[in-house]
Amino acid sequence: MTTALIYLVVMLLVAAVVFLLAAVVFGRGEELAPLPPGSSPTRLPAEDLTAEDVHAVRYQMVLRGYKMSEVDWVMRRLGVEIEELRAKVAELEAEREGAR
Repeated sequence: MTTALIYLVVMLLVAAVVFLLAAVVFGRGEELAPLPPGSSPTRLPAEDLTAEDVHAVRYQMVLRGYKMSEVDWVMRRLGVEIEELRAKVAELEAEREGAR
């Protein structure tokens, strides 16, 4: 009985060492290092957004996903940009129709 208990304890210790070694070698699977508290990777130019700007957006990770305030801010900015572009397209189409 004690031999089985010793094997169990040794197996648990080996598993713990393997797990800790794997955690040190492979990390937590993150692509980027964590940001310092209070900083935000969410940046967009003030004007003339491009597809590259949108693809480059990064959000701060929180306990249950991304920081909601940052996602909301980006969505508002994109919405404003889309509305401005649509207004400009409508204005140019109206000018083109007026010129005919």
